[in-house]
Amino acid sequence: MCENRENLCKSVMSKMSPKTEWHEEVYLADACKERFLTTSDIPELSQEGIFMAGMAELTDGYYVERCGVAVHTLIFTLEGGGILTTSDRVELIEPYSLLVIPAGEPFRFELNSVDNYWKMIWLLPQAIAKWQQFDALGLTILPYHQCEQMWSLLNLIHCEIEGRTAFRRLLVSELNLILTGVESKSTSSVSRVHTLFNEVESQLHLPWTVKEMAAKCFISEEQLNRISKNLYGMSPRSRLIHLRMEKAADLLQYQEWTISMIAQRLGYKDPYNFTHRFRKYFGCSPSRYRKNIIQQLASI
Repeated sequence: MCENRENLCKSVMSKMSPKTEWHEEVYLADACKERFLTTSDIPELSQEGIFMAGMAELTDGYYVERCGVAVHTLIFTLEGGGILTTSDRVELIEPYSLLVIPAGEPFRFELNSVDNYWKMIWLLPQAIAKWQQFDALGLTILPYHQCEQMWSLLNLIHCEIEGRTAFRRLLVSELNLILTGVESKSTSSVSRVHTLFNEVESQLHLPWTVKEMAAKCFISEEQLNRISKNLYGMSPRSRLIHLRMEKAADLLQYQEWTISMIAQRLGYKDPYNFTHRFRKYFGCSPSRYRKNIIQQLASI
C-alpha cells in the first residue's frame, strides 16, 4: 500500500514543474475547515512577534500561491499531505514535517490529490531579529515530531479567545518556547530516531519495515542502523522484534487475551509465525510462558 501511494505521488509530481512566474492566489474547497488565531483575538501573539496562525483540515481542493510575503511561513503537517512548488523544485509535504518559508520567498503549496486530506498548522512569525533562525534555515522541509503537541497547544489557545488572559499568556509563552527550539530539535537525527521508536512502540500492529522507518526519520537505512545500534545496542529490526516480544510477554499475563489476539495486536497475521518468533526469543512457547506465570502467581 505504501509503495502504491509512493508511485501515485511520483505520477502526480511528474506532471508538475518549478515555477518562474508567480501569482497571488488562494483557494479552499467547500469541504475545507480552518480556524484562525489573529492578534485581535489573541493579542499575546503580537507580543511574541507572531502575526497570525491557523489550524486546518483540508480536503477536495486547496492551494496557496504567493509572490513573497513580509512574514515567515511555517507549515506543520500532522496527517495527509501537500505538495510544495518553488522556483527550483517540486517536493512532497509529508506528515510530521515542518515546512519553513522565509519572508520574501515566492511559493505555492497545495493539497496532495493522492491523499485528498491535509491536517496542518500554519504559523506566520514576523520577520524580526527574534525569528532570524528561519532566515538561516532557508526554504526547506524538516522532520518535526512535535506536530501533535503544536496542534493541541493551538487548540487550547483558540479555546481561550475571549477567555482567561493569564492562561492565554501562559499558552502563548509555551508556543514561543517551542518555536525558539525548532532549529536544534528538528535537525537532531538521534532525537528523530528516539521519537520514531516511541511511535513504533505505540503502533506495533503495523507492518513496519526498515525502509519505512528510515524514511520517517528523513535519514538513510545505513544511518538508522548506526544510530539504532548506538541508542539500543541492536539493529532497527531487532529493536522492533524486542518491542513486540516484550509487549507480548506483558499481554500474556491477561488470560482474556488469546494467543491469536496477541499475535494480531503485535502485527503477526499468522499465530504460528508469532509462536515461532516468541519461542526463539524467550526459549518457550507463548502458552508455556503463560502457564509459568500462572504457576508463579499461584505459589505466592
